[in-house]
Amino acid sequence: MKKQLLLIGFLFVFLVEILVLIIFAIQTPNFSQDTVAVNEVVQSVTQDFNSLEDHKNSTILDYVVLDEFDNILYKTQSNLSESVNQAIAHRDTILDITIDNELVGKVIIYNKGAQTLQTQKQTAIIILLVAIIIQCGLCIGYTVYMHFTMIRPFKKLKSFAMRVAGGNLDIPLEMDRKNLFGAFTESFDIMRSELKKARISEAQANASKKELIAKISHDIKTPIASIKAVSEVGLAVTGNEKDKANYTQIIGKADQINTLITNLFTASLEELQQLTVTPTYIRSGKIKVMIENADYLHRATIPDIPECLLYADGLRLQQVFDNIFANSYKYANTNITVMIEKSETNIHIIIEDFGGGVLQEEILTLKEKFKRGSNSTNIEGAGLGLYISDYFMNEMDGKLNVKNGAHGLKVTISLRLSRKN
Repeated sequence: MKKQLLLIGFLFVFLVEILVLIIFAIQTPNFSQDTVAVNEVVQSVTQDFNSLEDHKNSTILDYVVLDEFDNILYKTQSNLSESVNQAIAHRDTILDITIDNELVGKVIIYNKGAQTLQTQKQTAIIILLVAIIIQCGLCIGYTVYMHFTMIRPFKKLKSFAMRVAGGNLDIPLEMDRKNLFGAFTESFDIMRSELKKARISEAQANASKKELIAKISHDIKTPIASIKAVSEVGLAVTGNEKDKANYTQIIGKADQINTLITNLFTASLEELQQLTVTPTYIRSGKIKVMIENADYLHRATIPDIPECLLYADGLRLQQVFDNIFANSYKYANTNITVMIEKSETNIHIIIEDFGGGVLQEEILTLKEKFKRGSNSTNIEGAGLGLYISDYFMNEMDGKLNVKNGAHGLKVTISLRLSRKN
């Protein structure tokens, strides 16, 4: 509807401009004088010629009365032609004044055609200028409209797509059904939600597999340990060299099986290495933008970041902030404080909520894989956020510190400063 009104406004202004130009183009300047009024002027001037100081203009015309020597005897206003030559140049009407068939002077009747034409020109110019200003206003309005309904939503989609590509599925996409991308953004957010469910299901399946592996490993290690123990006893008591060789071989195979079982368990953790981290030097000003992006519920007051160069991977650092704020939203659901501290070698971003924190004995395990606090009951999650964030920070030569603060869980992100600072 807004778009239609805007197009109608453009069309209306354009038609007004065309109409003004057509009227001005076809209009013929009228330099003719009112014959009746002209005759009346000549007669009144002739009658009052000898006493022009008492003469009164009874017409709508302006004129000048000259004597036979072109001296001015009378004029209705100041800005009139004062000689025959000026009158000819201005296309004024020049008539003789005769008394008793003797030429006694001339009357020059001012031609208002040029003034009228000039007035019409000025009116047309003003109308066109107003139309152009309205058009400029409509263009600016349309540009602003396009920015809020297309460009800004598209930028949000771009940022959202980068987050999804980076594996962050916790932050929803803000939707405005009024803009052109309303239904499109809704579809994107549904996709994010479904991907998140699939990721949680996958994580739960992986966790179940790892529990199964751990259980099987324990169950297998128990009989293997028994076999090894019996074989060691047999090796110690037998005197037969052949039996000793057999017992030694059994012990070696038991150790081999135990090693393979251990490797099977630890190999399940190696998929983390597939998340590549490519740190480079970035401006500290980008940190504030990342925090604002992560704090999509606007619960934090973000201080100014000291100007400096930092060694970090922008995409992975955004994921770290996203994970921390998403955890605070889910488990604390309070306001968040953000503080910045700078040392000679590092900059520290301190993020704390007001949720009371976690049990002290759980602090050391929060950064482990599939580990969650006791306050996570009935809250969806896989226990990977802080684990992955810690891995990212280590790969960026930084550090992630988690502890209980004065009001809630306190997370400190330490980034290395560039040596160029």
